[in-house]
Amino acid sequence: MNQGNLAKMHTELSSTVQYALPMSDHLIPLNTLLGKQFSLTHTGTINCVHCGRKINKSFNQGYCYPCFTTLAQCDLCIMKPETCHFDQGTCREPEWAQNHCMQPHIVYLANTSGLKVGITRKTQLPTRWIDQGAIQAIPIIQATSRFHVGLIENELKKHISDRTSWQRMLKGDTSTLDLAHERDLILKKTDPVLRELGVRFGENSWSLLSKESIAINYPVIEHPKKCKSFNFDKVNTVSGVLMGIKGQYLIFDSGVINIRKFGGYDVILSE
Repeated sequence: MNQGNLAKMHTELSSTVQYALPMSDHLIPLNTLLGKQFSLTHTGTINCVHCGRKINKSFNQGYCYPCFTTLAQCDLCIMKPETCHFDQGTCREPEWAQNHCMQPHIVYLANTSGLKVGITRKTQLPTRWIDQGAIQAIPIIQATSRFHVGLIENELKKHISDRTSWQRMLKGDTSTLDLAHERDLILKKTDPVLRELGVRFGENSWSLLSKESIAINYPVIEHPKKCKSFNFDKVNTVSGVLMGIKGQYLIFDSGVINIRKFGGYDVILSE
């Protein structure tokens, strides 16, 4: 039996993605639990993932309300980087922003529930792709900051969705794509606007990448036919045979649960 506060699952890209579940100071290997019965029971306690205080309700996947309203990592510009206000001197945490937002970022194409465009800090690849359950991905543009990469993504979103259908992603019925071909098509459509952004912010603000796409394989015995989603705010215990892990979801024979959604929840794992 293990007990601790949940956090986003750790991942490692290999021939099959390797997963581990953080539970406070424990790290539980999950691939070895495939095909086995176990349960996760929420004790009723939730702790803020940043400050650790005990809370009744979490915000933004695990934060207490004060942290949610004061931390830069919880600001609106994280979801909408084109609204970055760092240069206006109003960033909640300028030092945090220097280390996280004012760093090289990547625009990528991924095949999750279909073709999508996304952005992430360069150091977060391939973790970001795995967290989204992508079976294929390719980096296409590098920019000097999260603000610049957000502007570029906005242009690409006019032609490609930035959304993933988590149900379809988990069902595993997504067809493979020629991502290099899709990259060339979208860059051709957006070339005039991208060039204008280069003129506006400087020719070194972004650059094209000529990378190969990668394929990602997940530890799944059987994909769910229906995606019944468990919620620790409604039921204390999730149990069943672990049939797979994909994205940040555990796939049981009885339903699925998004581990990332319940950051800070104190849980007991019993086999």
